[in-house]
Amino acid sequence: MADEQASARVDSWIWSVRLTKTRSNASDACRAGHVRVNGARVKPAHTIRVGDEVRLRHEGRERVVVVSRVIIKRVGPPVAAECYVDKSPPPPPRGEAVAVAVRDRGAGRPTKRERRSIEKLFRRPTS
Repeated sequence: MADEQASARVDSWIWSVRLTKTRSNASDACRAGHVRVNGARVKPAHTIRVGDEVRLRHEGRERVVVVSRVIIKRVGPPVAAECYVDKSPPPPPRGEAVAVAVRDRGAGRPTKRERRSIEKLFRRPTS
């Protein structure tokens, strides 16, 4: 089912265990310095082995995982979860969504009343 090897590329492994949606996202994260293996920044072609600690900063949070199985083909979520030990800090609690002033497209300029409510929302001093 899954091709097991002694080592694999870090970008391929990150994609295979579903930490990123695409392999190109994993490669981009490596090139941007968002991936560390055993504390060192790595390039996409860096090889990983069982026991390596991989830190990935992605979508506003840091994932810390220890490689328990090396795979190179993308697998389903239950199998992917068996390929690493997740030591990530818990995600921040979902707070209430920040209120954003939304206007229909093409609704024109805001009225004085709408402008005041927008200024109140962003706590800007009114003139």
